Formats: sequence, structure tokens, C-alpha cells
Amino acid sequence: MNRTTLTTVSLVVLVWAAMLSFGGVAAETVMLYPNVFGDPPASLERAREFLVAGGPSDYFPPLGASVVLAGLVTTVLTWREPRLRWWVAGAAAVYVTCEFLFSVLFFWPRNEIMFVDPVGTHSPEVLRRVAGEFVAGHRVRLAGGAATAVLVFTALLRWVRADGGRGSATTGSRSQAPGTTRPVS
Repeated sequence: MNRTTLTTVSLVVLVWAAMLSFGGVAAETVMLYPNVFGDPPASLERAREFLVAGGPSDYFPPLGASVVLAGLVTTVLTWREPRLRWWVAGAAAVYVTCEFLFSVLFFWPRNEIMFVDPVGTHSPEVLRRVAGEFVAGHRVRLAGGAATAVLVFTALLRWVRADGGRGSATTGSRSQAPGTTRPVS
């Protein structure tokens, strides 16, 4: 597989994974969060009872790892492409910051309090405060996922539109002005 094809495949995989991640977070925001955080601590207890066979913690970590891995691979593959470099690197940086680091530092301690510590460990006031913080912080994750998806989709569009995904200035392909056509050979 040549570098151009590998870059195209990598961009498509990254766009797909980033959009799945953002779509999952958006769906969770609309469908799951009103039920989980609607009336803490009672709603947190119901969530513990409901999310037994599977939940967000089963879906997002492997998906997040795939976005990070695809982001790293795609950043390496597009680094010599000035028209893509910062779109892809920016997307990877936003995702790692808003989805991974922010989750580790902000969400994981709150998840411990709400869903791991035994019921009754924390007062209802603490649970309400932590649930409110979680929902407020979730906006950062939602915005980061949206920004990541937009950045990588923009990179893919720039790649495909520039030369039909067949090459670049760094590989010696000929480029042409927008709106012009090449003669058929």
C-alpha cells in the first residue's frame, strides 16, 4: 500500500472513530444523562441498578484508545502535508486533552464517588454536588468531541479535494488552480 492510500485510509478511520466517539457522547447526553443525573442520589442508585451488563465505561475507553491511536498514526502520516498537518495534530491534541486527560483528572474521581464507592458512603448533598459538577464538566467533553470531529473531517476534505486523494506537493504530483480542469490523457 503506497503512502497516499495509507494516508487516505488513516484519515477515513480517524474521521469514523472521532465521529463515533462524538456521536456516542452526544447520544449519552440526550438519552442517558437525564436519567442518571436527574434526581441524585435516587437517580444515581437507579443508574447503578440499570447499568449492570454494560455501560459507558465499556464503550468509551476502547473507542477513545482507537481515536488516540488513529490520531497518532494520522499525524505521523500527514506531518509532511502542510495543508493537513495542523488540522490533524490539532484534532489529536484536542481529543487527548478534552477526552482523555480531562476524563482522568475530572471525571474518574467523580465516577468513583457516584458509581464505585458503596451506596451510603457519601451524603446526598455530596452526591448532588458531584453530579452537578459532572454534568457541567461534561460540556467540555462534548465540545472537545465536536471540535475533534470537525477538525479531522476538515482534514479529510482538504486531502480529497486537493488532488482527489492521489498525492500531494510533497510527493511531486501536479496541482492545479481550483475551478480548472486537466486535459484527459
